[in-house]
Amino acid sequence: MNYGKYKFEQAKKEKEAKKKQKAIEVKEIRITPNIEQHDFEFKAKNARKFIEDGNKLKITIKFKGREVNNSKLGEDVLNKFIENLSDIAIVEKQPKLEGKNMFIMLSKKA
Repeated sequence: MNYGKYKFEQAKKEKEAKKKQKAIEVKEIRITPNIEQHDFEFKAKNARKFIEDGNKLKITIKFKGREVNNSKLGEDVLNKFIENLSDIAIVEKQPKLEGKNMFIMLSKKA
């Protein structure tokens, strides 16, 4: 067997294997703690689509000014997201406050 032909066949197999792989992306949705109902429903619909596509989802709440003092509002909104998507998603990271941002990570149920 010709070594050059062997190398070509190996490269071809690797290329085919790469085509069938799907890289998991982390999609992010940014919201504020005082989000309106319609906006929440729209963001939840997009979140559902992202998770159904097999991507992980990061939901971030950005606090402005003194909103950080009432971080409970943000936690309530995130818990509402968790409840809304509980049928298709599981929580990887619980609500966590880092500086002026609070976030959670969701992924698709197995």
